[in-house]
This record gives sequence, C-alpha cells and structure tokens, in this order.
Amino acid sequence: MIKIIVGSKNPVKINCVREVFSKYFKNIDIKGIEVNSRVSHQPKSGEKTIQGAKNRAHYIFRKYQPDFAVGLEGGLEWIDRDAYVISWVCIKSKQGKVGLGRSASFPLPKKLEKLIKKEKELGKAVDVFFNIKNAKQKMGVIGLLSKGVLDRKGLYVSGVVSALLPFLNEKLYVRR
Repeated sequence: MIKIIVGSKNPVKINCVREVFSKYFKNIDIKGIEVNSRVSHQPKSGEKTIQGAKNRAHYIFRKYQPDFAVGLEGGLEWIDRDAYVISWVCIKSKQGKVGLGRSASFPLPKKLEKLIKKEKELGKAVDVFFNIKNAKQKMGVIGLLSKGVLDRKGLYVSGVVSALLPFLNEKLYVRR
C-alpha cells in the first residue's frame, strides 16, 4: 500500500491528488491532514506560493513519513499590474526526492481584485463577490469564471501531474 498524505483537509485538493495518483499507482491510501503553510492565508507572489507548498509537503514528510507528502498552495501573482491566480504543488517522496509543479494561471477581474484587498483572502472575496458559500471547497473561482468548463480540482490536476514527473521518469530526472 502506497501511503500519500496531502497537507490539507480541503476535499478538492485531496480528490485531485487521488485522481492523479490513481492513474499511475495501484493500492494507494490517501488522506488529508490540516497543515499550516507558514505563509499568509493569501500568498501574494509566486515565491511565497511555492514556499507554502514546500512547507506543507516538508512538514507532512517530517511528521508522518508517508511514501509521498503533497503540498498544494494557491496564491496570487501580479503581472503588468493585473492579479493572476496561481497554484503550486510540491511532492516529496520517502526517498527524499522533491517534485514541483504549477497549474495553469488566470487573471482576476479588477472588481474581484479590489475586493481581495478588503477581504484579505481570495476564497472569502469570491464568496462575497458571487454570493456563494465556500467556493474554494467546490468549483472555486475558476469554475465560476469559466462557467463550469474548468473547476478548481481540474486546475490543480496539471500541477500535481507536473510535480510527479520526476518520480515517473526517474532516469531522466537525475540530480546534477
């Protein structure tokens, strides 16, 4: 049995990891544990978002020693004065190998960007803006903006697959 622990209790993140890992591995056991990312609840740079994902994975690994520890962190990044939603994934294996991957990113509407400054976190701002409850544990802002074509879990899939590449192609990803 391959033990995988996700550094979050968010069902969207756990189900995404389950979906991706089940395509590559048999006999997996996945659970989520709430972990403090040690960055703000709303990271506002790519560097802080990566650090949050790494912190989650490293904490899980140190404390529980699973076969794979997975940290997913959503954040914001500014490009040409526009806010973009980004997500980074860090996977650490029992052998000490680390993989990083990023999901697709997308721009936020200016009205929502302004609301984030008041609400301090994208999830809360989205709930207020769209008059919905707990969107981040459902389709997320991407689901609302894309009219359901892409949801938050689907957005995270590319990041998890990307972070898994060094584990799936070990001979190609040799440390220099």
